[in-house]
Amino acid sequence: MSRNVDEHALCLNCGTPLDGTYCHACGQRAHVHRSLWHLVEELLHGVTHFDAKGWRTLPLLVARPGLLTRRYIDGQRTRYVSPLALFLFSMFLFFLVMSATLRTPATASEAERSEARSALTEAAADALADLDEREKELEQARKEGGNVARAEQQLTVARKKKEAIDASLALFMADPQAGAASAPAGPARAASARAEVNTDWPVLNEAVRRLSANPELALYKLKGSAYKFAFLLIPISLPFLWLMFLGRRGVTLFDHTVFATYSLAFMALLFSACALLESVPPAATVAAWLVVLVPPLHMFWQLREAYALGVGSALWRTVAMSAVTALVLLTYLVLVLALSA
Repeated sequence: MSRNVDEHALCLNCGTPLDGTYCHACGQRAHVHRSLWHLVEELLHGVTHFDAKGWRTLPLLVARPGLLTRRYIDGQRTRYVSPLALFLFSMFLFFLVMSATLRTPATASEAERSEARSALTEAAADALADLDEREKELEQARKEGGNVARAEQQLTVARKKKEAIDASLALFMADPQAGAASAPAGPARAASARAEVNTDWPVLNEAVRRLSANPELALYKLKGSAYKFAFLLIPISLPFLWLMFLGRRGVTLFDHTVFATYSLAFMALLFSACALLESVPPAATVAAWLVVLVPPLHMFWQLREAYALGVGSALWRTVAMSAVTALVLLTYLVLVLALSA
């Protein structure tokens, strides 16, 4: 390339000779600004650009999701926000809304701390009495030739139980506020904390234990972690969509990906709106009904129009997808509650 070419006749991004307002190689404008005001102009342009595509996409996503899905699959993409871009935007908005509306669980009141102290003291006394009884049983087994191994095992369990309760009581005495959050406060909570759930899945046992011991804290952790792994819902949903359309000609995995991504983007926007409504007490009931009623209805309309289904075909697939969604969310709930610190 000749060095005599004026530098202003070259694209500042890729160095290609310019012939017009934009570079034909990379698309950058020929004239670039270096001013603070131009940053404001770019912001306004970005908002306008989203307005041009976003406000054509969002109404369809809400009212005609199947039509939006079908148009994108068929190649009409210039006018609409792509599924992945809209999904990322909705997840970002969901993160902002959850960060703004998520409230830390209320600290324990003086009455709750008093109940927790009484419950821990009573539990410590019971553990001490149980330990004394196990020691006597071991001594009696040794004298009478009984099952010494079993008695020693029960004594070990009793000691560990007492050590755990003593540690909880010590923590409470050192920091009553922290201790009250983890200690059983009152007879009802004490009973639920002592209740043991025995299933074939240890993770589920732990999740139920934490939920029953402190429901408010468990739900707080769930809300705070919900958005982090939301992107995994796309690959999780695809196998089920594929199975529901197995053998149907003209339907590809790409179609299912577009469907799932637009659907999840809508759900994220819906839950963001419901989280905002929930923060206003009079609207909390409305938010609860929206969460229950809107997702299956939206899924039904999207399935019917995106895949050109009849009412019956769309209906059974909606029921199946609702069941799958419930199973996935239940699994995720269990994992978050059990594995969160």
